[in-house]
Parts: sequence; structure tokens; C-alpha cells
Amino acid sequence: MTAKADRVLVKLGGSLVTDKASEEPRVDVPTVERLAAELVAAEHRPTVLIHGAGSFGHYIVERTGIHLGLRDDACLRAMGETQRLQYELDARVSELLIDAGLPVMPVQASATAVMRHGELRSLDVTAIREMVSWGLIPLLYGVPAIDRKQGCAILSGDQLAPRIAAALDIPRVIHATDVDGVYEGDPNREPDARRVDHIHRGNWALVRERLLGSNNVDVTG
Repeated sequence: MTAKADRVLVKLGGSLVTDKASEEPRVDVPTVERLAAELVAAEHRPTVLIHGAGSFGHYIVERTGIHLGLRDDACLRAMGETQRLQYELDARVSELLIDAGLPVMPVQASATAVMRHGELRSLDVTAIREMVSWGLIPLLYGVPAIDRKQGCAILSGDQLAPRIAAALDIPRVIHATDVDGVYEGDPNREPDARRVDHIHRGNWALVRERLLGSNNVDVTG
């Protein structure tokens, strides 16, 4: 197994693996291929990979409101359809990563996840830990998950990342997004926005004040 200091979890944002601005589910194949090549060439390959839902998840969830709970049969069907779309996205992302030479193993987090009021309360990582021990790279992704209070909540990749990293004792988490880091403003709209290289107690108040939501539909914020 890779030494602890070299373990890293990489989360590929939905804005990278899909065309997040598209209301039709669409994989950004050239970008995923580029990311796959970069991961293969990295000094240490990722211990765990997670990808966001992008255009395969946020639009259907916003349209049906399942992130707010299960209210009727239409919501039940929408929850299943949302999961099916994630299968479709993950299958394509997995194919591209495997073709590049990465031994990824798709993992459906919602099979063992239990949430409550939108917070992840339990997640069985036994199989994930074994996969890592054998040299596989578990590939998880954002999913609709069972919520004890409202029936359904969205378990995002951003929630999964710290949970998996802590459970597997992975010291580094890298978030790959469509901008080169954290900025004081939106660099796509403000070309002069300055990048914040380090977030610490001294500048956290400023960073928190400047926090914005996604430019595209994003039900998890």
C-alpha cells in the first residue's frame, strides 16, 4: 500500500467532467481525457477518486425537488432516475480513466449511506478500504441517498471527500475545479480577481465574505 504521506484523494468537480451549463446531460470527454493523462503522469496516483454530478444531476434534482424530500410517487421515480443518470455518467468517466491506465473501481455510495436532514450520518467504507489495499482506485460520485427524516437528500462529492479521507487516513484532499484555485471574486467575470493561495484564520473572514454560489444550477451549493 502507498505510504500514508503519499496518499491523496482527488475530487473532480462536476464542472470539469460535464458541461455543467447544459440542461442536457453531457460528458466533457476532452477534459476528462486530459485529467486522466495528468493523473497517470502524477508522481503518486490517487488513492481515491470522486467526481461531481454536473449536468447529470443538478438539473433533474432542481426540477423535481427530491433534495427537499420524498412527497409522492413522482419523487420516488425521480430519485431512481437521478441515480440512473449518475450510473450513466460514472460509466463514461470510468471508461475514460480505465482507458488511460488507471485501475478505477466504480463505487455507489448510496448503497450504504444514511443521511438525516441532509447530513451524512453513516457510510460503510469496509469494501473501499479493501479495494485500496489491493491497489484499486475506488471511484465514488455524488448521489441521491436515503435520508431518515425526509426520505431523500443529495450526498455530494464534497461531503464524501472529507468523510472518505478521514476514514482511510488520507492526509491530502485535492479539489479540481474549472478555476485555478480560490479567488477573491469570480475570475470568469472579474479578470482582475486575486487568487487566495492560502486560507488561514487571518484571512478567513474575507474569504467567507466573498463566497459565492455556482454560476450554474447547483442544488448542493
